[in-house]
Amino acid sequence: MAAVTASPPLIRRIAHLDMDAFYASVELLRYPQLQGLPVVIGGGRRACDSALTAEGALLPLHEIPLSAFPRLQDYTGRGVITTATYAARAFGVGSAMGLMKAARLCPQAILLPVDFDEYRRYSRRFKAIITDIAPVMEDRGVDEVYIDFTEVPGGQREGGRVLARLIQKSIHDATGLTCSIGVAPNKLLAKMASEFHKPNGISIVHEADLEPLIWPLPCRKINGIGPKASEKLAHHGIHTIGELAARPRDWLVQHFGKATGAWLHEAAWGRDARPVVTESEPVSISRETTFERDLHAVHDRAELGAIFTGLCERVAQDLQHKGYVGRTIGIKLRYDDFRSVTRDQTIAEPTQDAAAIRRVAGLCLKRVPLQRRLRLLGVRVGGLSRPGESHQPPAGPGGAGCAGGTAELF
Repeated sequence: MAAVTASPPLIRRIAHLDMDAFYASVELLRYPQLQGLPVVIGGGRRACDSALTAEGALLPLHEIPLSAFPRLQDYTGRGVITTATYAARAFGVGSAMGLMKAARLCPQAILLPVDFDEYRRYSRRFKAIITDIAPVMEDRGVDEVYIDFTEVPGGQREGGRVLARLIQKSIHDATGLTCSIGVAPNKLLAKMASEFHKPNGISIVHEADLEPLIWPLPCRKINGIGPKASEKLAHHGIHTIGELAARPRDWLVQHFGKATGAWLHEAAWGRDARPVVTESEPVSISRETTFERDLHAVHDRAELGAIFTGLCERVAQDLQHKGYVGRTIGIKLRYDDFRSVTRDQTIAEPTQDAAAIRRVAGLCLKRVPLQRRLRLLGVRVGGLSRPGESHQPPAGPGGAGCAGGTAELF
């Protein structure tokens, strides 16, 4: 009787899929005449045609003349940019930037309002396409996912390129949207790879590619290394991932602590054992942004206020998208000396409303010193539950009565 030859074990292949300028791309489906132009999405939501002049309000959307669209130079207010087309990004315009500041950089940009309902609809569509092809998918937000290619037909061919091409084409055929996909041995490398050839690119990374492809990159390309860690690494003469990998594990533990040092060593060597998780219950949902320059609570009040409001709106949108409400609302600040501080407050009734989050987060701001300039601002909602679930009222002074006022520090 002939011996049965065992099949070789499958090589782990993990993909990170990132939709290209997602919100802006959805708007360009609605307004194809804006293709190739600098377009900014931001400000308060309103009906589509209310953003347009009377010149275009009664025309089919694809026939509205360019002269009918509002320009960024005419905007006044405290809104922030949610996203921008690649043409607008070329002027230095980016997410979480105040619209007034963006108007100085690119006054000719067309300004469109945010339409979260439409973005969520397209998000559900492209994710359903993915899971029909590759069912092990981890949802990482409205516009990005991780996918386990390992056991999916085509997931091993050309390192995963065949399956990535199928998913990319299927999404484009069904929605008209493009995405960029990185495929690698793990989530850490896949996320880096998805940025290599944007937009509409596919990047394949194998273990043997670590030295030629990953090590020349700056340390900031590792998801989890922020400005503070990057600056500290640079202080020690470490600028690239390769230079980080060259440092002994014990040296990193000595200078960055046991947990962080060990993680930096593993990340630099491209090691990441995290699985693709199809279902998980988050502890909290947060958004934060690091400023291009340090901002002062008084001198830059308008810009900080716009960014703060935008973060609250994005956290609320994330809560609504994931189907959660939360009772503990908090803030995070990082000063220009790299010290960080957090404050939070618990309210009686859980919420996913942007205005309520903004109000309570503003009260938290009143409890922190704001004399120093700020490098980072974040907003967090914890104590999550599903709408309608029973919950215990908070004890002590953090209850319902604390959320009723207004806070206008910025």
